[in-house]
Amino acid sequence: MGSPTLNTVVPSLVLLILFFVLSFLITVSSESNEEADALLKWKASLQIHNRSLLSSWIKDTTNVSSKTSPCAWYGISCNDVGRVVKISLPGVGLKGKLHDFSFSSFPHLAYLDLSHNELFGTIPPQISNLTNLSDLYLEGDQFSGNIPPEVGLMSHLKFLYIDTNQLDGSIPPEVGQLSSLVELFLFFNHLSGSVPPSLGNLTNLQELILFCNNLSGSIPPSLDNPMLTRLDLDFNHFTSYLPHNVCRGGALQNFTVAENHFQGTIPKSLRNCTSLIRVRVNGNNLTGNISEALGIYPNLNYIDLSRNNFYGEISSNLGEYPKLGTLNVSMNNITGGIPREIGNSSQLQALDLSLNRIVGEIPKELGKLNSLTKLILRGNQLTGRLPTEIGAFNELEYLDLSANRFNNSVPKSLGNLLKLHYLGLSNNQFVQELPKELEKLVQLSELDASHNHFGGEIPFQICSLKSLEKLNLSHNNLSGSIPNCFEGMHGLSVIDISDNQLQGPVPNSTAFRNASVEALEGNKGLCGGVKGMQPCKVFLSHKQNSGAKRFAIVFPVLGALLVSMTLVAIFILRKRNSDSGDRQRSNQNPHGLFSILNFEGKLVYDEIVRATNDFDAQYCIGNGGHGSVYRAELPSGQVVAIKKFHSPLPSDQIVDKKEFLTEVEALTEIRHRNIVKLYGFCSHARHSFLVYEFLKRGSLAAILSSDAAAQELGWSQRMNVIKGVADALSYLHHDCFPPIVHRDISSKNLLLDLEFEAHVADFGIAKFLKPDSSNWTEFAGTYGYVAPELAYTMKITEKCDVYSFGVLALEVIKGKHPRDFLSSISSSFLNTDIELDEMLDPRLPAPSRSVQEKLRSIVEVVFSCLNESPESRPTMKIVSQQLQI
Repeated sequence: MGSPTLNTVVPSLVLLILFFVLSFLITVSSESNEEADALLKWKASLQIHNRSLLSSWIKDTTNVSSKTSPCAWYGISCNDVGRVVKISLPGVGLKGKLHDFSFSSFPHLAYLDLSHNELFGTIPPQISNLTNLSDLYLEGDQFSGNIPPEVGLMSHLKFLYIDTNQLDGSIPPEVGQLSSLVELFLFFNHLSGSVPPSLGNLTNLQELILFCNNLSGSIPPSLDNPMLTRLDLDFNHFTSYLPHNVCRGGALQNFTVAENHFQGTIPKSLRNCTSLIRVRVNGNNLTGNISEALGIYPNLNYIDLSRNNFYGEISSNLGEYPKLGTLNVSMNNITGGIPREIGNSSQLQALDLSLNRIVGEIPKELGKLNSLTKLILRGNQLTGRLPTEIGAFNELEYLDLSANRFNNSVPKSLGNLLKLHYLGLSNNQFVQELPKELEKLVQLSELDASHNHFGGEIPFQICSLKSLEKLNLSHNNLSGSIPNCFEGMHGLSVIDISDNQLQGPVPNSTAFRNASVEALEGNKGLCGGVKGMQPCKVFLSHKQNSGAKRFAIVFPVLGALLVSMTLVAIFILRKRNSDSGDRQRSNQNPHGLFSILNFEGKLVYDEIVRATNDFDAQYCIGNGGHGSVYRAELPSGQVVAIKKFHSPLPSDQIVDKKEFLTEVEALTEIRHRNIVKLYGFCSHARHSFLVYEFLKRGSLAAILSSDAAAQELGWSQRMNVIKGVADALSYLHHDCFPPIVHRDISSKNLLLDLEFEAHVADFGIAKFLKPDSSNWTEFAGTYGYVAPELAYTMKITEKCDVYSFGVLALEVIKGKHPRDFLSSISSSFLNTDIELDEMLDPRLPAPSRSVQEKLRSIVEVVFSCLNESPESRPTMKIVSQQLQI
């Protein structure tokens, strides 16, 4: 037979190709249908809070062949032949278990993101069937139990994020089989045991994040991966030595092993690690000569060696860190002097050398640090007089020079530190008078000049410090009388003038009335209406006081405005327990008490009504559910904000009354520079209102809604706003008893002053957490900020505020409420500058590299606050500490 012709071969070849193509398409269609069925089955097992997001996950009943492809479904991506390669469902409200997920149905899946949902139970071993998976994100859920050893079979895995869950047990050694792994995030769990040596096999590993677990033992020497850029072991229980070859590859940028029990010295390899950007080894038992502990790091911007056992002198090499922003070596055994070369660290913002044995004088070269915001030198053996150059710290906010041996007078140049919030001069040998120039420190909230040799009179200029909350002048040689102008210091809440030579009447102000006997004793002849104080022999009548003087006396305690017997009783019982004897005698003659209060109260009440033209709409600057806010300029020139309730109190409007009393109760108990000051309150037959300090820039919500105003709120101010709110909430949760939960943290309840300092406002629905109470309550708060657990439980905890803070912090960074962004949060957003840029307010110029690093640190903390599980969120105290960067 002859050979087949071309005409007969071609049709046969075409038919053969068509046969294989059709067979392949039928197989693909069948497999695609299997994937759709598996996804639908898993969906049916879930409790989905936001069903609209998965509304596209349905059977295609219009298809004649009854085949359904999931490729167009929400969160699903397919390859060119219709196989599912990516499932991305972060933060969509999924609640259920992974055991109902058919892992074997997705052999081509390369990307799985189920983070920030409410998935619970254990991570099933069957997850290892996803043999092609490269990205696995399960962080921010509620998984418990052990990490399955089978995860080691996922040989293509590059990114493994299972942090911020409730996982326990040890890290399985099988993780060391993931030879392609680039990032391993296991932080914020309950993992225990030691770090398996097999992790040293991960030669491609760049980031190992294990902080906030219960890990212990030593770090295996094998953990010297050449590609490692970030090692974070903070807040564990490691006890042995640090790995000595941790920087073998020279790529390490972040080395953070703080709050453990590490011993020995800092690894020698770290000295040659020129790539380092951030070093945190604080809170350990490390030792060694401080001058030999570190090398030269051209990129270093943060170093914390505090609370260890380092000794020796501070190396002059520190002046060769051109990008250094924070240096903390406090609570060690450091000797010698402060090297002059530190003055060359032009980017330095925080310098803490406290609680060491440093000697000598403060070098004048420190005056070159014009970016410095925090300088803490307390608890050393520094001597001499303070250099006048100290007044060159234009950005300084916190200055603590206490517990040293400084002598001579305090330089007048301290008055140039216009941004100062805290000034500590105590336990030194300062002489002469307090400089009158301190009156320029209008932002100062705390001044401690105790235990010195200050003489002369208390300068009346100190009354210009309207932001002052705490003043300690005890154990000095002050003489004369206390200036009457103290009666106009509305914010002053704590004062100590004991052990001086003061005499005469004690001012009629809240701080003095609330002062203990110990805070006033040890003087020559103080007198007045304070507990334990002898009455003065001469009294001034009301007629001898000017109208302005009467207002200055009355206004700091606008309890004098009360007409309602109930509110007066509440205020007196809560704020004047120390005056119980005098109050009991007054209550025996209530007519006499209230005739005086009504006289003074009527004065201020009438002034407020006149200043607002009887609360005319033209003075209204805001409206809320229970009242409106007005701007009022009083005859004294002082501008205040008036929150007037819709109904007079007491009344039948129980909700208004409860909000009124809650806000009064909360704000008369607390005082913090990041919490709005309550000057007083009034209950009147016609009007009931609260009187606050007036903050000229208004609410954060209003600022961010205006392009012009938002552009004025730069990156440094925004970071400071976030820190301020964190500090305020930490104070409410951890420094108040009982703790106070604000319950309505939002941009509309955050006010900014002219310096863009944040002030938390509106405590109308705040709740006191009482230990003998269940703390259950009705649903309240602002939509978009309320913690997710309040959708199904009414139990209030501090973690509700933590979640709201996380939302607010993102809003500050993005410039708008992060509604859509909240559903897609993933720690992977921290990996590149481009992804970080997507989170930033586009109305501002791109931040510098150092600011970018700070923003990354803030965002990392903020993400932990947004965990769906309240138990997995950090406390505000931890948040506040972590934001001190």
